[in-house]
Amino acid sequence: MVKKRFIQILIHLILIVIVIFSLMPFLNMISTSLIPNSYVMPSKPQIIPKQFYLGNYITAWEGENFSRYFLNSVFVTVTSTILTIFISSLSGYGFARLKFPGKKTIFNIYIFSLMMPAILALISQFTILQGLHLVDTYTGLLLLYISGGVAGNTFFLKGFFETIPKELEESIIIDGGNKWTIYRKIIIPLSKPALATMAIGSFSGTWMEVFTALTVIKTQSKRTLPIAVKLLQNGKATQWGVIFAAAILVLIPIIIIFIVFNKQFIKSGGSEGAVKG
Repeated sequence: MVKKRFIQILIHLILIVIVIFSLMPFLNMISTSLIPNSYVMPSKPQIIPKQFYLGNYITAWEGENFSRYFLNSVFVTVTSTILTIFISSLSGYGFARLKFPGKKTIFNIYIFSLMMPAILALISQFTILQGLHLVDTYTGLLLLYISGGVAGNTFFLKGFFETIPKELEESIIIDGGNKWTIYRKIIIPLSKPALATMAIGSFSGTWMEVFTALTVIKTQSKRTLPIAVKLLQNGKATQWGVIFAAAILVLIPIIIIFIVFNKQFIKSGGSEGAVKG
């Protein structure tokens, strides 16, 4: 018993050390962002801020249309995430529960599309958008973001939906409900952990994406936040306080989304015990 307790304490100490080392770069970035006129990187990592100068954050927010790009990214990312979750959940439900001609073939095409690197498909996608006159529009950018995430998320949600007992749907059918009612009343409420996981991945992936946005969006006022960060780095190459302040501002929405949806991770097993033997 004593030996087991000692091993547990040792494991926890090792994990704490790993967490501290993992957080050190992030804490150093925060400390550097609070230093005024930091044209040179600190020789030693600073974990605890020695100053609390917020001027770097003001400079970053006001420079290179950062605030405008921030709002653009909020619109594109939130819209893309919501539509991706909705379409992927419908698609996953269809493959998990419905029977229709060509079901296996279509699903295999979904899987095959995951094997193709996104960068290779960008040229053909751009050509299609150009033919549809959707280049330099948020509609074209959203189409690429949503279509790029549907296949993988459908594969993920299909596996999760198949774990939900079919017996739960019988009460809906007896009461005269249809497939749409089952989707809303059974599938979605019991799939919150999976949907939360997908929401975090979709949001963070779209929020930080730069290459597709730079290719599709040409008008400067329509550009998204990662492009603003790159422009800020070019304009203030050695002002590390401003650059790190901009990086912190970029990370804040991702941290908020993770905190909001993180509580759903522990709410698994919602269907356990729902069906009596």
